[in-house]
Amino acid sequence: QVQLVESGGGLVQPGGSLRLSCAASGRVSSINTMGWYRQAPGKQRELVARMSNGGSTNYADSVKGRFTVSRDYAKNTVNLQMNSLKPEDTAVYYCNYWRPIFGDSWGQGTQVTVSS
Repeated sequence: QVQLVESGGGLVQPGGSLRLSCAASGRVSSINTMGWYRQAPGKQRELVARMSNGGSTNYADSVKGRFTVSRDYAKNTVNLQMNSLKPEDTAVYYCNYWRPIFGDSWGQGTQVTVSS
């Protein structure tokens, strides 16, 4: 079992910035991917950004150039720096931890609201 604790999120005006952080504990693996997904009301959960233990990254097209995912491997944390936020970025953001065989673990979710 992997436990994920998220922090950050909140209300921000369009064009503003927020930073999300997530810490993993428990049965972590040396081979893993950590990242962030989001789910807006009435929509499916979608990938925002993720980074493997080898450093490779994937971003949703809608956030490229605005969001940056980073990791501290020693602390088993993943961060998401979100700049130039738009109203369409409003969603519940979930931290994700994937490891071989066991698959996905999820955080409890944190609300991000972009509104004037």
